Amino acid sequence: MDDLPGFITVETADQDGLPLSIAWTLRDGSVKHTLIQPDSDWLDDEMISLGSYSMEELATMGVSPLDVIQELEQDHFNATLYTAGIADDEAALSRLFDTYGMDPFIELAPAESLYPELSVGEWSQARRELFAELGLEPMRPEDEIQVMLALHQRMRLDDDNET
Repeated sequence: MDDLPGFITVETADQDGLPLSIAWTLRDGSVKHTLIQPDSDWLDDEMISLGSYSMEELATMGVSPLDVIQELEQDHFNATLYTAGIADDEAALSRLFDTYGMDPFIELAPAESLYPELSVGEWSQARRELFAELGLEPMRPEDEIQVMLALHQRMRLDDDNET
């Protein structure tokens, strides 16, 4: 698994990219996942939606945005990470980094760009089928990462079988 790309995804609560949960791969193919404690500056609106989470759940089981940034830095400093939802993930990560006046130290790229042999539509279809096959839920970061990893392994296995 030496050539395993890094994958990342962020679950958000609203169109403004309020990050609730994040997951990314490690070099060995394992997955790191955590809930994110909302920063007090993110919660100016009383009606803010937290998705399927409660404020108490995020506060007690989540980690601070700064801890998320530090963990991500340890695992992927100056790396390109691949995502299925680049615009949403960029917005959520920007919110994390902006909270501390930091510039992001990772670059995001669309996961489908790893597979030039597939059109975007073919990649999306394969991804949807894999979610169904594995019984996983789209939009859950840990499930998104598992699907991207499984899809990558299948694509590379198919490439190896063709050579």
